[in-house]
Amino acid sequence: MLVDSALSRYYEKIQTALDALLSGPADANSEDFTPGTGLPLLTDAVRSYLSVSDLARTSLPSYRGKRLALLDLTRNPATMTTKTFASLVIVARAVRHIQDTDERVTIVTPSSANKAVAMRDAVLRAVTCGLVTADQLNVVVLVPEGALGKLRRTELFTDPYLRTRNPVGVLRGERPGAVKDIARGFVDTHGEQVAKDGKTRLWYTLQLENYLAADVVRALAEAEFFPADRDEPRLHVHAVSSAYGLLGHAYGRTLLPRGTHEPAPHYFLVQHLGAPDMVLSLYHDGSTDPRHAPAYSYDPGSGLYTQDADPHFPAVTFDPAEELDPTFYTRNPPTSARMNELIQRDGGGGIVVSLAECLQRYAQVRALLAEAGIRLPPNPTALREWSLVMAVVGVLNGIDRGLVPENDILVHASGNYAVGDFDALTEQDVHRVQDVAALRDLTLTACP
Repeated sequence: MLVDSALSRYYEKIQTALDALLSGPADANSEDFTPGTGLPLLTDAVRSYLSVSDLARTSLPSYRGKRLALLDLTRNPATMTTKTFASLVIVARAVRHIQDTDERVTIVTPSSANKAVAMRDAVLRAVTCGLVTADQLNVVVLVPEGALGKLRRTELFTDPYLRTRNPVGVLRGERPGAVKDIARGFVDTHGEQVAKDGKTRLWYTLQLENYLAADVVRALAEAEFFPADRDEPRLHVHAVSSAYGLLGHAYGRTLLPRGTHEPAPHYFLVQHLGAPDMVLSLYHDGSTDPRHAPAYSYDPGSGLYTQDADPHFPAVTFDPAEELDPTFYTRNPPTSARMNELIQRDGGGGIVVSLAECLQRYAQVRALLAEAGIRLPPNPTALREWSLVMAVVGVLNGIDRGLVPENDILVHASGNYAVGDFDALTEQDVHRVQDVAALRDLTLTACP
């Protein structure tokens, strides 16, 4: 089941969500610039701009009697992640502001990688589709050093003017989340100066509601084309850092017509050992204290670290402190409390996976996904985005360990790409940014 251009199909509902989510007192009282909630008129040019927002639902082979299906949100070849949906909506709002006011807008986006890629793609699409000019809209991204291999060489880099207008900043350091602190500090400290000297409005887009409004299409498409059985809850499985996508799905259900009788969805969170905070919070009364994680012991026979005290954590790992994928870097996400409430009220759960477990099941997952037309490289070392593999391994492990009573399971494919799917940027292609002042200087250079 393919849903073409989901953002176009549900454009009015997305506008409704934006108006409801972003028109409260907190937004009105914020000192941050926002472009308003309006989307541009759905012209042919806007439809072309949104045309990469396809999604698809495909059945997978069953596992231990459980019915598995895949919700593919990675169909934009320029990003291959679900970040396309929110980024297109965010940039569309900036386009509408520019059209209404003739003011320039500069989007500032800290990211672990995928959001930066998607935001850059959305800005490029807005320019190439003729919605705005390159001088009216640009984006400045800041990513941690470990994300460099995920960034893509596109026309925003190969065109000299677009490269200057849309720079990529890279932060060295052991704490990837510092990119958020630097970007937030830059906007707070220098936003007015850049607006004056660069003659542009700075928009810091890391607000939950910006993402919820786009991710409602998951629930809307599900209700229209592949609803759950009225008598059986569906488990939604997602590899998460902050679970914006699942919260968007939950909010999207509030936009369904009255009388919709599907049972409340159950949500299953999959994380890795480098950032397991949402799973810890779920099972430890909101606490993310790492002392709640099980202790691992080195097994000289296998060369692995092992534990059998907590089925929600990996049984084996190469390193108890490993970072499976730098995309999932958020610690103590503010969304944990909301996800805990949904799961504890309606059902679901969570699990943490390790690289060792992903490698143990890699051939199995590769064969399973091939049934849905999803390609994984034969050599797992070529994989650059692990979220889809993490989600599938997580639910298979959860089934094996008796953590998944549901029989109807929908895995959200939020990201999947490998070496050869894109040309990556290199260290010579980016700007080193270590502090707020450096990000200010980079942004002023981008806004002549």
